[in-house]
Amino acid sequence: MTIKLLTIGKTDNAHLETLMNDYQSRLNHYIKFELEIIPDLKKVKHLSEEQQKQKEGELILNKLKPTDVLVLLDENGKQFSSVNFADYLQKHMNSGIKQLVLVIGGPYGFSQEVYAKAQGKISLSKMTFSHQMVRLFVIEQLYRGFTILKNEPYHHR
Repeated sequence: MTIKLLTIGKTDNAHLETLMNDYQSRLNHYIKFELEIIPDLKKVKHLSEEQQKQKEGELILNKLKPTDVLVLLDENGKQFSSVNFADYLQKHMNSGIKQLVLVIGGPYGFSQEVYAKAQGKISLSKMTFSHQMVRLFVIEQLYRGFTILKNEPYHHR
């Protein structure tokens, strides 16, 4: 299985980028992981929130293969403990899917078309985080999940 993290807009913080790269290299010891960045939309001043979600939604949907399992990072999604998230990853691997695609949307969330295509929603917290921080948190939690599954000492129970 491949896990792809699909995000809107690049990270402009070098410190976050360094940490993300560190966890990505660690994660790749366990599973094929890809981070794909969809460039920010241009000229958004003239777009309503709904139009922006629509355009971003089209870009997201165009990146998907028919067999992909799409899971959205969404404030109204299911919350997991790290151990439960590891179990969630294991279930997806056991199901035989080729690619699990986790998506961090733009500033206004997702279009209805993206919600309709999604097979799940995950929330990292009831708190709000910057989209750039969420990338790091997702990659770190993926890494943590695999260390839990392998019974490695990174996660202390």
